[in-house]
This record gives sequence, structure tokens and C-alpha cells, in this order.
Amino acid sequence: MPRLRRAPVLCFLTAMALSINTRAFTQSATRPQDIARLAELGSVHETFKWFQSHEADFRKLQLAMVKIPAPPFGEGTRAQWVRDRFKEAGLQEIEIDKAGNVIGISHGTDRKLPLIALTAHIDTVFPADTSLQTKIEGNKMFGPGISDNGAGVMGLLAIASALKATPNLKHTAGILFVGNVGEEGEGDLRGMRFLFQESKWKDRIGTTIVLDGAGVDSIVTQALGSKRFEVIVRGPGGHSWSDFGTPNPIVVLSRAIAKFSESSVPSDPRTSFNVGVIQGGTSVNSIPESASARIDIRSASTQEIDALEKSLRDAVTNAVREVQDPKSKKGIVTSDIKIIGQRPAADLKPDAHVYSVIRAVDAHLDLRAQTRRASTDANVPLSLGREAISIGAGGTGGGAHTIQEWYDASGRDLGLKRVMLAVLALTGVNE
Repeated sequence: MPRLRRAPVLCFLTAMALSINTRAFTQSATRPQDIARLAELGSVHETFKWFQSHEADFRKLQLAMVKIPAPPFGEGTRAQWVRDRFKEAGLQEIEIDKAGNVIGISHGTDRKLPLIALTAHIDTVFPADTSLQTKIEGNKMFGPGISDNGAGVMGLLAIASALKATPNLKHTAGILFVGNVGEEGEGDLRGMRFLFQESKWKDRIGTTIVLDGAGVDSIVTQALGSKRFEVIVRGPGGHSWSDFGTPNPIVVLSRAIAKFSESSVPSDPRTSFNVGVIQGGTSVNSIPESASARIDIRSASTQEIDALEKSLRDAVTNAVREVQDPKSKKGIVTSDIKIIGQRPAADLKPDAHVYSVIRAVDAHLDLRAQTRRASTDANVPLSLGREAISIGAGGTGGGAHTIQEWYDASGRDLGLKRVMLAVLALTGVNE
């Protein structure tokens, strides 16, 4: 049996005196030459070759997965599929938790160290009745969710499977693999909220790397905050002829939306709002009893989100007030504004260890990724003061959130190398 050789520069965590909730690692910034030494290890290089030789398998799995519906709050069948893949990849302590997340762990040689969480959301934005047809044209695969987040989930499975295929590669800290739910739509990050606030793993996770979509050209270090509302206006309703003059909830809601749409927003911090859904009415000759709209507000600043929320509430209140007839019960109109989603804004510290690691990895791979702000699963750990980033899993994709979504796996192995090097730099390695 060959003697184990420790790479002292790369075992970053073995001497770490760090509590789980500490916001920044105490190590000095990782250097590109450290990553180069890591990449030169025979077992690490073996994983790179494994990525290249198994691309055909990744494509088959990706196409198979996207044919399984996974709408918000309906991810169960896909979760079971991911659980089976975790078993094939040799992960341990596999479970589907109360939130619906699929969990598996690759234990490190030192179980006292904080875990490195590698996550990818398994849900899609598409309703349950969406036709999940797939096709291949040249190097491109087409299908709803094929890139967002088929690419991320394949990255998760590829890293786990490559570790199983190279048993002489021993990572020091454990790696927690998470196929999480609730990232899209009204899922409101419920999977990650449960993982970091209620699960048995919540106090054991040190650093988190989120795999979201394709590409190698960006690093999400800033969490975009958002707040989502459902506005409901109710009235007595009636017949369009005999009850003409009765306040119409659709008209009232429309006036409120028109007024709200005039709200001014700053360019710095960048802020936006959107009216995404409007519903109401039963027939063309009926005055509806209710009308509703769903509105999304986003900003890098919590204060700007709060200001826009006030503008929305004021617009609805004033629109309702304008049609009230205090002398007639028939004319009473009411409104209700419900918060249906909220994502926290937060920033990764500039001197965060995980940022130093991913920058060193990119320098080694000659990548020039841009840091950016986005709403991802990393919002949750970042808002709790944990170190987290969100990156792509390689290849290229487009048409996200449409049935024409596509993914090109050309160059996927570069993205997987990037993820593997970052994870191993964080865990430490023995060969």
C-alpha cells in the first residue's frame, strides 16, 4: 500500500481554530501556486480525466432528470431520483429531510472540522402541467430546466461520483452534498432556510458553494434582496347592466398598479419592481367580486425595498378610498396585501477565505470571472454571516425559465475542474 503523502500547503483547515459561526477564516489568502500544487496531485488529476471520459453519461442523466416534474412545492419525485443518484455516487447518511432537500455526505479524514456544503437546487420554475419535452441538436440539449438547474445538479453528481472513482483522494474536511428545494418562484428559498436554521447540519456547515446554472464567468458574492406581494381587492360584484356603477375590483386594482408603476427607483443601489400576475373576473358581463395581482420588488438595499413597499401600500389604499361610498354598503370595497416571499440582501466580506480560494482557482485556470449580485440559494447563508458563493457548473446555457431553454455541454469539464479545485482547496487533501 503506498504511503500517504500530505500536502502541507493545501491542508488549509487542519490547524483551524474556528467556531462554526465565525464569519471569516483565519488563514491567509490562498495563492494560485497553491492551487497549482493541488492540481498536480495524481489523484486530483485523475478526477479531471474522469470528468472528460464521462461526459456522455452526464448528458444522459441530465436529459433524464429534466423529464421529471419539479415545480415549486412539487419536487418529491425528482428528489427521489437524486437520492438514488447519491447512492450510486457512494455518499453516506443519505436522506430526504423534512423540507424535501436531498442530503448526502462524503466524510473527511477529520470529522471534527466544519463541513463544506456543495448545493444545487433541484426545483424548476415550471408548473406541474408543463410539457417536459427534450431534444438534442448538435451540441445543444433543449428542455425546460436543462440548464437552470440541470447543469448545477449534474455538477453536484459529477463531483460526488469523481470522488468515489478516485478512492486514493482523501479530503480532510467533510463535504455535504445538498440537492435543495424551493429556490424558484414562490419556493422562497425554503430548502436552504431549513438547512441553515432547522436541520441537524445547521451548526456543522462552515462554507457553502452553490452550483446554479451554467458558465464559468461569474461569482455571485452579493445577495440580491427581494420581497413579493399578493394584492387582493374585493367588492360586492354584480351584473354589468343592472348593477352598473358598483365599484369594480379590477378597475380599482388597475388604478393602484398604474399609480405604483410611477414610483421612482434609484440606479444605485439598483432597484426594480414588476407586476407579474393579474387575475380576476368570471365573465365579460359580470362585475367581479375580486381581483388580484402579484408584485415583485428587488434591490441591493433593504431600505429601498421598504420604500417601494410603502409606495405599493399607499397606491392600493388611495385607489380603494377613491371609490368608497360611505352611505352605501353596496359600494364597500376592501383590499388586502399579503407578503408571499422575502429574500434577504447581504454581501460576502471582501477578505472572505472562500473568495480568495475561488480567485486563486480562476487564476490557475486562466479564467476572468466577474463578481456580481443575484438572488440565489447563497442569500440564506450570507444573510446569516456564513461564507458562501454561487457559481456555474460549466458549459453554456440560455433561455432560462422558458420552454426553449438550452444547454451546451462543450467545456463542461472546465467548470467541473473549477468546482473540484475550489472544494478540495477548502477541505484540504491527503493523497
